[in-house]
Amino acid sequence: MKNIAVFASGKGTNLQAIIDNIAKGTLKVNLALVISDKQNAFALKRAKRAGIKALYLDPGKFSSRQAYERQICGYLKKDKVDLIVLAGFMRILSPFFVRRYKNRILNIHPSLLPAFKGGQAIKDAYSYGVKVTGVTVHLVDEKVDHGPIIEQRVVAVSGLESVGELEAKIHKAEHEVYPEAIARIASRRFILKGRRVVIR
Repeated sequence: MKNIAVFASGKGTNLQAIIDNIAKGTLKVNLALVISDKQNAFALKRAKRAGIKALYLDPGKFSSRQAYERQICGYLKKDKVDLIVLAGFMRILSPFFVRRYKNRILNIHPSLLPAFKGGQAIKDAYSYGVKVTGVTVHLVDEKVDHGPIIEQRVVAVSGLESVGELEAKIHKAEHEVYPEAIARIASRRFILKGRRVVIR
């Protein structure tokens, strides 16, 4: 069974979906560690409530981004983490970190990449008037919202819902698809053919 670490900066709703799926037995991984860059992140409380090791690391106490990430690497090595799952982690990982954990970092983005990259993806898609949007689970590479796609889920946009209602639909899809994608990557081998993730 693989050890995973979840990085989160906020409410931790995707973290909760992961915790719930582990409890149900539909996601067979060991959640060894939750790391946050925000002291008041509710994700840390979710982890502690579930009996999971939770760690706050203040980026402001380190001389550089790489120094901060080296400290994180020490904790990951100590807990023998195989796979890193970004769940609302609001820091861009450096090339140093991404190379060190190449093809072992997953992220979820609230659009059908490559459309609507960035931090306002739901609002941007809504404003553009799309008929469908969705979520994308992808491997993290050295560019933002760019790595090879593992899984996508389409969410229809009626045009009658508010942006807040669309956001709720997107989050529901995230909570379904992320644990499924993690399970696929954690339990099976995969290869990359160009940008295409082929899971065996």
